[in-house]
Amino acid sequence: MLPVQGILKAMEIQFTTRIFKEGRTYVAHAMELDVSSCGGTKEKALKNLKETVRLFLEEAEKMGTLDQILEEAGYRKRKQKVARPKFISVQRVTLALPLTHAKA
Repeated sequence: MLPVQGILKAMEIQFTTRIFKEGRTYVAHAMELDVSSCGGTKEKALKNLKETVRLFLEEAEKMGTLDQILEEAGYRKRKQKVARPKFISVQRVTLALPLTHAKA
């Protein structure tokens, strides 16, 4: 397990964010942590996501599950930072599906 008690007081964490639009709402998603938030603009969605991640990690620390969550997400402790997992590739993939039961 990661020895990261008190992580939110003395350390920083990085995460990869993707932002997409659903109707008029922008959704920001922290990929490693699988946490999302939204807003009326990209900037607001990102600001809300940062707050959401902070609250998520604070609650996990209070519940005693922070080490497990970070370890399962691929994070490793390095000095005063928590090293995020390294993505090899992020890409859009298209797959044709023969939907025999779909209505036209």
